[in-house]
Amino acid sequence: MDAFRAPENESLLPSSSGPARWDPFRRPLDSIQPWHFRLLAAVMLVVTSLSLAENLAVILVTFKFKQLRQPVNYVVVNLSVADFLVSLIGGIISFLTNLKGYFYMGYWACVLEGFAVTFFGIVALWSLALLAFERYIVICRPLGNMHLSGKHAALGIAFVWTFSFIWTIPPTMGWSSYTTSKIGTTCEPNWYSGAYTDRTYIIAFFTTCFIVPLTVILASYGKLMQKLRKVSDTQSRLGTTRKPERQVARMVVVMIIAFLICWMPYAAFSILVTAYPSIELNPCLAAIPAFFSKTATVYNPVIYVFMNKQFRKCLIQMFSCSAIETTESNMNPTSERAMLTQDKRGSEMSTMAVRSTVSKRENGDEHSNC
Repeated sequence: MDAFRAPENESLLPSSSGPARWDPFRRPLDSIQPWHFRLLAAVMLVVTSLSLAENLAVILVTFKFKQLRQPVNYVVVNLSVADFLVSLIGGIISFLTNLKGYFYMGYWACVLEGFAVTFFGIVALWSLALLAFERYIVICRPLGNMHLSGKHAALGIAFVWTFSFIWTIPPTMGWSSYTTSKIGTTCEPNWYSGAYTDRTYIIAFFTTCFIVPLTVILASYGKLMQKLRKVSDTQSRLGTTRKPERQVARMVVVMIIAFLICWMPYAAFSILVTAYPSIELNPCLAAIPAFFSKTATVYNPVIYVFMNKQFRKCLIQMFSCSAIETTESNMNPTSERAMLTQDKRGSEMSTMAVRSTVSKRENGDEHSNC
């Protein structure tokens, strides 16, 4: 059955015409020291734990505070959901396989990890592009006073998921395949195949899922930087240069640098092995770009959320509210019983009890509204 064909890289399979070759589903690669796998497992444990905690916090704080439920934040939450799923599936599987030193879970788990990491990774990448385009529309206003509505955000998110699925499902249907990497503990699209059909998929996939979103991000942020520079120059002539413009400019620079640091090594590696599939690379060296790209799931929440003052305040308040609510829940029953006991002595005490209850409710509402 060709729908889910086995990996075709000869260096990864036993050969019937010669000595047995390395099988990544049966044993570790002999040239890699065991401590290398343990080091990768430790790195993946740290990255996965941080990513799961950060992205879960973003999702929870957005659902808790009403004023964060804005169209632009829908895209931010979508980015966090994609990063969370990358870490939940790809990060955990990669941690477990590196503990063993080989992909002991079998070929079907390899297909699952390769598809999931690629699919959710492209969703996250296109979410970054959508977020960059949204900021360009809002700040540069090429369409006048048009604002991003909930409908626009929903359509953009639907496009991102649909587009990503269209370009990551073909390897499971016979157009290329998902296979183990050179080190044998992770799975990815088959960059190493020299077959014509595989190379056509890789070229189409690389163009639509990396070149296009990268172009959107660079073009949007480039226009944004030009706009901010003009505003800054005008304010400088008027002697009213403001701090927010400088902060936005710094954040834009950080976003672009982080994106390039996380994804460019993996993109360059993919181009290299696609153009020269017979190239011999050290397995550890070949594994670095793929592992490094997964650290983007840790950087994204920090840059896009925790550097946002409103998100940061609500996040701090969410945890502080939890402690306050726990304290109040332990004290409220006693105080309410005391008020009710005193209520029998006169109507004045009853009025005090009502006012006290209303005051507590108002304080609770203030906390929930950040």
